[in-house]
Amino acid sequence: MTRVLVVEDDPQLVRALVINLQARKYGVDAAPDGATALRLAAARQPDVVMLDLGLPDMDGVDVIKALRGWSRVPVLVLSARQASDEKVAALDAGADDYITKPFSMDELMARLRAAVRRVEETPLVPETTRVETDDFTVDLLAKRVVRGHRDVRLTPTEWHLLEILITNPGRLITQKHLLQEVWGVSQSNKSNYLRVYMAQLRRKLETDPSHPRYLITEPGMGYRFEG
Repeated sequence: MTRVLVVEDDPQLVRALVINLQARKYGVDAAPDGATALRLAAARQPDVVMLDLGLPDMDGVDVIKALRGWSRVPVLVLSARQASDEKVAALDAGADDYITKPFSMDELMARLRAAVRRVEETPLVPETTRVETDDFTVDLLAKRVVRGHRDVRLTPTEWHLLEILITNPGRLITQKHLLQEVWGVSQSNKSNYLRVYMAQLRRKLETDPSHPRYLITEPGMGYRFEG
């Protein structure tokens, strides 16, 4: 049974989440604050954490940072905070997804299933060295991209961006993280760099670059690769 740790101080929302999760055959633990959440996470080893940011004893971002010190459990943030910088801070701290309140229960359950699926599909050893989609194939060892039996020529910068995204399938990678990884810390606010290079990658890899299927933009936050 998949276990979900719900970290939320609103009793009504906790009750709604518990009812819906148990109806779908998930095991559920609930914590009203960050300290309790960290104790339960260590003791119960949940498969997914659903986390509110506005907790009574500590900020949810600090809970994520503490978890990431010893666990890679998927963290789905459920928050009323809508500012882009708040979302980016949570994602940079290690959250896997960010869902803004109010949300539909169907959307939340779909995001939960996707998080569980990513964990189940992540190979242990050896790591994946070849990624195949319906339209192109990426060989990570050979640093080669093939589309329609023809090699796709990528610049070193394009390759670095693509490599980061495809080795984190389904996970939202923030603009700040991509900029720091590819261009360095000093360029972490140059979002125009990303827009230019992502547009180039889409032209080379997507069938319809204006409606991308694989290289997805999350406005104000970053990008994700959907394989």
